[in-house]
Amino acid sequence: MSMTRDTEPRIDVETLGTMRALRTVVFSLGANLGDTIDTLQGAVDLICETPGAMPVGVSPVYLTTPVGKADQPDFHNLVLVVESTLEPRTLLERGLAIEDGYGRERLEVNGPRVIDVDLIQVGHQRIDEPDLKLPHPRAFERAFVLVPWADVEPDAELEGRGPIADLLSGMDTSGVRKVGQEVTLS
Repeated sequence: MSMTRDTEPRIDVETLGTMRALRTVVFSLGANLGDTIDTLQGAVDLICETPGAMPVGVSPVYLTTPVGKADQPDFHNLVLVVESTLEPRTLLERGLAIEDGYGRERLEVNGPRVIDVDLIQVGHQRIDEPDLKLPHPRAFERAFVLVPWADVEPDAELEGRGPIADLLSGMDTSGVRKVGQEVTLS
């Protein structure tokens, strides 16, 4: 069965051998320590290699001004969109495992990091648990998420907040600058 993205879930029978709803999943990745572009490429590769996650698109890389803690290097950010049959908790755990694999240390809130993998949205799901909130509760106010996301899915909507284009229309995006470096899908 195949439906359009915004109406009913599509069914993916081949990926896991069972019928599960195929949902669009949005990840935001950022890094400002070490070889950021190589780290972002590696993290994108690992997400795309996850069984049950099929890459749709990756945004260009953006250099962005830090949010919340200004005295640190600028971040390289991108958005990765995949289609997946996996549950949100599994996707979150995959992102955290990738961060751990790169040696991410959580020393201070909004501090520098070797990699940050945020789960922004999983289909139309709304989850409010202590360690998993969907859609991401601050995505609607973060240009470093919305600008690259609009590159991949210009007509996308953030669940409960509306079209990305509308959210961006009143937002200061001056701290989000496209760079010439690219990350590719594997």
